[in-house]
Amino acid sequence: MARKILVVEDEALIADAVAARLRSEGYEVQLAADGPAGVEHARRWEPDLVILDLMLPGLDGLEVCRLIQRERHLPVLMLTARDDETDLVIGLAVGADDYLTKPFSMRELVARVQALFRRIEAVAGVAASRALTLDDGIEIDIDARRVRQRGEIVHLTPTEFDLLVRLAEKPGRILTREKLLVDVWGYRDGSGARTVDSHVRALRRKLGDGVVRTVHGVGYGLGEADDADSAPTPSPSQ
Repeated sequence: MARKILVVEDEALIADAVAARLRSEGYEVQLAADGPAGVEHARRWEPDLVILDLMLPGLDGLEVCRLIQRERHLPVLMLTARDDETDLVIGLAVGADDYLTKPFSMRELVARVQALFRRIEAVAGVAASRALTLDDGIEIDIDARRVRQRGEIVHLTPTEFDLLVRLAEKPGRILTREKLLVDVWGYRDGSGARTVDSHVRALRRKLGDGVVRTVHGVGYGLGEADDADSAPTPSPSQ
């Protein structure tokens, strides 16, 4: 059965072009031209993924993302017309898994969509018995995709959960942004470092500032550093 993708975009030329390309890739696609229609389509049609414009009539993309994530955890690729970090951070915080800045190529769009679906399939294949326990009272139930901290459930978006699990699987090791982009997002061209940074900030807001450790010029990790990671080369990039 073909994967179902809902495209919520008020610019008809962009929406039609996106739909045509996704259909040529074998996906089933529906369109919604404003925020309320997007929420209704998501509720009734139950898509596997939503491509969501940030600027929409009726309800903006942030509110649409909040509402559809309230119903169920649903992968969201957000489209934005400006490279504004505040918008991107908010979008990721309310449940978007990734973003593309307009103008974008259809090839890049398809690559992002395919990467999101690969992550869904990879998670579905994880053994049911797997669980991870971290410092600060954090427990990760991989099968249920649930995180508790000191007994209380912490709501994470699908991408935040995947990022936390990837870091937790390598305690004491520092993973570079490039490695995380490959393992969590499925990107192999090195693009999207800000996406990693934004999701790390979201994890810190929800689990505490000390949960994810930054090693400047290297990347991110959990727990105390291994000896091999104890002397990174400083860099002003972070």
